[in-house]
Amino acid sequence: MTEFLNNIWIAVSTPNQWLLNIISIPSMFIEIPLTLYLIINMFNLKNSKKQNLLYIGIMITVGIISTYCLNSPFNLIFNYVISFITIFIIFKPNILKTILATLLPSFIFIIIQTLILNPYITILNITVDEFLTIAIYKIPITIITYVIVFTLTHIIKHKHMKLNLLENFDSKSKHLIIANLVFGLIYICIEIFITKKYIDILPITYTFSNFVMLLLYFFISLYCISEVIKLTNATTKLESAEEYNKTLHILHDNVRGFKHDFDNIVTTIGGYIKTDDLEGLKNYYIQLEKDCENVNNLYLLNPDSINNPGIYNLLTSKYHDATKKDINVNIYYLMDLNELHMKIYEFGRILGILLDNAIEAAENSPEKIINISFRREEKNHRNVIYIENSYSNKNVDTELIFNKGISEKENHSGIGLWEVRKIISKNSNVNLFTTKTDSMFKQQLEIYF
Repeated sequence: MTEFLNNIWIAVSTPNQWLLNIISIPSMFIEIPLTLYLIINMFNLKNSKKQNLLYIGIMITVGIISTYCLNSPFNLIFNYVISFITIFIIFKPNILKTILATLLPSFIFIIIQTLILNPYITILNITVDEFLTIAIYKIPITIITYVIVFTLTHIIKHKHMKLNLLENFDSKSKHLIIANLVFGLIYICIEIFITKKYIDILPITYTFSNFVMLLLYFFISLYCISEVIKLTNATTKLESAEEYNKTLHILHDNVRGFKHDFDNIVTTIGGYIKTDDLEGLKNYYIQLEKDCENVNNLYLLNPDSINNPGIYNLLTSKYHDATKKDINVNIYYLMDLNELHMKIYEFGRILGILLDNAIEAAENSPEKIINISFRREEKNHRNVIYIENSYSNKNVDTELIFNKGISEKENHSGIGLWEVRKIISKNSNVNLFTTKTDSMFKQQLEIYF
């Protein structure tokens, strides 16, 4: 027994690369889930248990292959490339967010380990080579690094310091955020290089100061980005409030008009009844019903029902554009945009293009009608957006219109519906069906969940 323990002590206290490779495997079962926990909370990635297990399984396999089958630097390249592809396919973030989710965790692990390395080897009175080759020195600093990363991630999660990058920002804000991240990463790379190269001669005070400054930079950057996000959201809500105020003014004027004409309406109905003019009453009711529908549409156009500021602004803007062109717009809304199961940016682009086309076609038709329906079908596990409009060109080809450069409008590039088809092709749960009858042109967008 004593000999066995002595052999173990010799293995962990002397240079032993084979043992370090063996230890790296259980380390992966800690580091990879910790990395996943970090990127999910930092970048606010939508995830499920199945996605998490798939990511962990792939990355552990990649780690084993790169450790035992590949030499430096090919193992690093292999790790980063597969990590990028895995994150992009499984969690479906945008390209910038995928790049940052691939690189930032490694930078964070390296920064923490590099900055605590100097005081660590100074306290233990060992060299960098001993640290890199002897297991008993390498294991404690690895555990300390994991604890710090876990603590940092826990703070990010509970302080809601999410990096919802470039999804709702204007061009200026995007450029500022990108510049901040690029210069920050360059600075971090330089510091890591200097610290690692001169770790044996750098004083502890320098390393400690670096550590503090990097932490300050990290938290201040996160704080500034979160403030930009809040400002962007506040601006969007203000725009929604302005649109809603415009809708309320129109609704108020219509209600006042009804109140003013109420006696006249009742008297007119009474005249038809007294003379038994049922046909005249029917025609009068149809005209009255159109005015009632306009009021109902305006009542539906409120941010409480349409619970996304961007889509609310889009719908109210298109509704007012259509009514200015004397188009009769009917809206039916029974859907929760928080449960859309599609990127709201892509949904907004599709909806905007379809509504623009509907308004253009309806304006040039004798009937001037657009019907818009939003509904959730629990039985079929889908949200359905249905847009139909009157149109005059009965020979329109429902397939050809999706080709690039095809447009019935003068001075238009004809890329609207082509862009719609491109967006739909990127989303496996989204379908668009285009049909027509003698009177109506129909677009049915289906988003499955």
